[in-house]
Amino acid sequence: MARSKAGDLAAFNALVEAHQGCVYNLCLRMLNSVPAAEDVAQETFLAAYRNVGSFRGGIFRAWLLRIAANACTDELRRRGRRPQVSLDAATAADASPFDPPDQSESPEEKALRSELGRHIQSGLMRLPPDQRAVVILCDVQGLSYEEAATALRLSPGTLKSRLSRGRARLRRFLLEERELLPDPFRHTN
Repeated sequence: MARSKAGDLAAFNALVEAHQGCVYNLCLRMLNSVPAAEDVAQETFLAAYRNVGSFRGGIFRAWLLRIAANACTDELRRRGRRPQVSLDAATAADASPFDPPDQSESPEEKALRSELGRHIQSGLMRLPPDQRAVVILCDVQGLSYEEAATALRLSPGTLKSRLSRGRARLRRFLLEERELLPDPFRHTN
């Protein structure tokens, strides 16, 4: 990071390579669109490069994910002002970008898992953006509460509150279609 702050482009490129996966995954989960996620991830790294001098220390990944979360929120606001309809929506619905191929599954298992993945993503998209970001960072990205709170500039209490509310909403949404859940979760109250 010190070399990046001194203007070493190769050092910054190494940081990009180390963190591009988690930034893209956050953007994809927040925006539910591959092209938008690619654009916002790129904007995130450009903003980070332009502002690398303002990095005051701490956890670089948290700083970078804060930039990404803010960029996603901005994109969601832009979408709200100018709704877009994709011409590729029919084909995009058929091929889910969230499911990596797994050769060991039967076609039925793969179809059920794919449907569950789409259902979870649909539930994430129904969460308010502030709760969605917290759930994605903690439960999908696996960040600690401290890292997620730093990334989103929240107090730990606020983060935990939003996470609890987001998980509760997501749980209620998922339980509406219990047949998509794995067996242990289908028959719980």
